[in-house]
Formats: sequence, C-alpha cells, structure tokens
Amino acid sequence: MKKRKIIGMVTVSIAAVVGVFWICLGEKVKMLYTSLHSFKNENLAHTFQHTPEIQPTKKISAGENPFFFLKEDNAILTEGFQYDNVFYATEEFMEDTRTSAMLVIENDVIKYEKYFFGGEESSLFSSNSMGKSFVSALMGIAVAEGYVNSVEDPIGMYIPEFVGTELENIPIRACLKMASGIDFNEDKDMSGFSIRTLMGAPAMKVISQYGVQEEPYTYRRYLSINTEIMGQVITNATGRSLAEYMEEKLWKRIGAAHDAYWTLSNGTELAMGGLSVSLRDYARFARLYLNGGSYNGVQVLEKEWVQDSMDIQEEYAKPGANHDAYNAIGYGYQWWIPEGSQGEFMAIGVYGQWIYVNPAKQVIIVKTSADPDFTEPGYELKHVEFFRAIAEGISQAA
Repeated sequence: MKKRKIIGMVTVSIAAVVGVFWICLGEKVKMLYTSLHSFKNENLAHTFQHTPEIQPTKKISAGENPFFFLKEDNAILTEGFQYDNVFYATEEFMEDTRTSAMLVIENDVIKYEKYFFGGEESSLFSSNSMGKSFVSALMGIAVAEGYVNSVEDPIGMYIPEFVGTELENIPIRACLKMASGIDFNEDKDMSGFSIRTLMGAPAMKVISQYGVQEEPYTYRRYLSINTEIMGQVITNATGRSLAEYMEEKLWKRIGAAHDAYWTLSNGTELAMGGLSVSLRDYARFARLYLNGGSYNGVQVLEKEWVQDSMDIQEEYAKPGANHDAYNAIGYGYQWWIPEGSQGEFMAIGVYGQWIYVNPAKQVIIVKTSADPDFTEPGYELKHVEFFRAIAEGISQAA
C-alpha cells in the first residue's frame, strides 16, 4: 500500500512537472514543429509565400506615396547561358531551380515579370539571407544619425552580454564583412543556435558563449550570427526594434508599395534573414543602392556608405578568398560582389533567393525560388552567369 502511494505521488509529481513544462514551453515546441514542417521540400514554395501566416512577425508599414515602375509586355528572355562549358536553357533552368517569381527591370521599366506556385504581384516572398542586406542599410542609417559612432567601435560597447568575453573588442565592421573571427561553424552550429534561441535562450547570451577562432579581418567566414549581432547593436543603439527603425528610416522613404513583415525569434526580429517582401519592393530597395542611396533627391543612405558596402579590396573580401565554397563571390557590407568590371552586386538567400544589380546596364533582377538543391556546387556562380545573360539580352533588345 505504501509502495503504491509513493508511486502515485511520483506519478503526480512527474505529471505536474510535465504540465509546467508544457505551459512554459508548449508554444515554443509547437513553433519548432511548425518550423521544421514548413521547411520540408514539398512545403517550401507555400512557406516562402506565406511566412507571416506561419510564423510570428512584426509589420513594417509602407508609406503613402509609392514609387511605380513603368511596365511593358514581357520581353523574350535570352535563350540560355554558358557555365563551365555547359549550355543551360533559360526556361529549363528556371524550372529546375524551382523559380517562384522573377522580375527584370531596366532603367526603371519592368521588362519581365512572372509568378509561379500561385504567387502574384502583391505576394510577399521570404528573404532568407537577402535580409542581411537590409540590416546593413539600417546600420548605415544608424551610423549617419550618430546612434552608432563608427563601424570601428567594438561590439561590446553596444551589447552588454559581450563585456568580459572574447567577443567584446570585435569591431562592428568585422561583423559587417563576415570577418569577425568568432569560433562558429555555419553548417554545424546553426541548427543548435536556432533551437536554443527558439526555445527561449536570448540570442546574445548564446553568442557570448562562443570563443574567437582568429583575429578579426584574418579570414572571411560566412556566419549568420554576425548579422544577429549587428541587429542587436542597432536595436540597443537606437532604442528601436529593427522593424520600427526600418519602417521609419527606410521603408516609408524609398517608395515601397506594400507592407513588409519581419519574422520574430523569441520575440525579436530575426536579423539574419526574416523579412517577407513583395518582388517589386525588393527591386525598390535595390534601386536605392543603384542610385547611390538617393530616392527622389533625398539621401536615404549616405553615398559613402553605399560605396563602402561594395568595397572588396581586402584579400579576405575578394572572390575566391580562403578557397572556401562560401567565398566564391566577393563580400562587402552584407552584399555579395561578383568578379567583373560592371559593378555588379547581389543579395542572396538560401533556397534560391536573389537580388542582382548591374549598374553598367541599369538592370535589376529579382528571383525567388523554393529550390532544395541550392547547395549544389557552383550554384551561385551559375546564377551569376544566368543573370548576366539576361541583363545582356535585355540591353541588346532595347
């Protein structure tokens, strides 16, 4: 009888603990399950067009006076392109890479615009890591407004969690350039980091526990936590959330036509890549950089910031640095810079999200995708040749 009573008490205690655990973490466990389910290959296209319905987000309201591109009938795109001595037909390449939408603009005129998987002009497409380029823009604005003194400031000056750690004296600029030296592996450590933060651990507290692998500016190692750090610097320096700061200082000032949304992780904007934006609004953002940071004669971004964002003079920033697969393309302030003489720059997100800008030809291309094969060798460089062929074909047709 006594034994049964003890077993009963233990059972009740376990049930109570499980109950408390579920009350505290049940929603987070549910969110983790939802996230994992959303990223199954068969769900990607839907997920990337409906993220604000699936994940918690914060709204970024558009202004009252949008900028409108002129629009022509869809041009016939180039027949194909060459990469590594292989010819790829345009239509087949778009299909093979599971393109969900593509937009081609030349001199502020839409030359081609097409949507797949049920998308349309008002659809919001997940940025994934294209969102890093937006964070870079917000950092430039925070510096111009004096909230951040300089990109040479140490990150510990703005993030208390880093004081007394190996990360304290890493310059902001080193994070911008993906050359912070933090001992973190994007392939091996990201899933653990994401789960810990999703389950409630503060991101900066988690990052503070990583050490330093090498001195800043020694190597370029693509680490998404660098962008998370920059997001926190901006938030702490301005006293505003990333979504609030972006709405006032960027979104309402560049003629965005649609509201955007920023995915939240543990209640905070996911700086490393959580935006949902319409295709044309991605192009409006690219247009700001194409025009040297100016919109309607107003300098939204300092021209010098735009120039510095594309600077890849340091050895670690150049294409092919470290002979690393992540570094086949050059890297500036959270923008990818291909090798070439036309001043091209790109924002890239996993699963095939692209903003490509060619200043020499005044061409902007936005391509969103739901491609599970985005890790194939040469994937990025192949897309560069694809975009160049399209830009060349559009320019010749004009």
